[in-house]
Amino acid sequence: MRQTSVRASGVERTFSHDEVIVSKTDVGGRMTYVNDVFVRVSAYSEEELIGKPHNLIRHPDMPRAVFKLLWDTIQAGNEIFAYILNLAGDGAHYWVLAHVTPTFSARGQIVGFHSNRRTPHRAALAQIQPAYERLLAEERRHSSTRDAVAASAALLDEIVKSQAASYDEFIWSLEPEEVAR
Repeated sequence: MRQTSVRASGVERTFSHDEVIVSKTDVGGRMTYVNDVFVRVSAYSEEELIGKPHNLIRHPDMPRAVFKLLWDTIQAGNEIFAYILNLAGDGAHYWVLAHVTPTFSARGQIVGFHSNRRTPHRAALAQIQPAYERLLAEERRHSSTRDAVAASAALLDEIVKSQAASYDEFIWSLEPEEVAR
């Protein structure tokens, strides 16, 4: 088993625009399924991924406020789209446009989560990266994680409101309609 503290190498990995990274988790965020694209791009084996928390691939330069929004949204039973920077097991990083949805039992209870991730447009990344840098800078200003996430979440809300009516509209406003990737 690989060490859990992988250092970012600065090397970017990409994957084909016609490929989809797929994973499923239980309600606690532990992976129960990963597809072959996920295995290849993440540089982890299936055995290293299954049963582990999905945050195994969390990049340290990914704002915590985005994950708070993601978890709050899916735990409330709603879907979310988000740009996510991931850290592969070999230190490479890769960007995704994630679509995360809750999985429901026949009784309507959340029993897990399903995520499909595609490669995002470069034009969208050029817009989201400065926003994420602002969120990270805000998080770093605070000594407690709770305060850092709260301040960053407030800033994310300001960023969204300055550009769109809702978070969903903000995310989709970044994706060019007819731009070749």
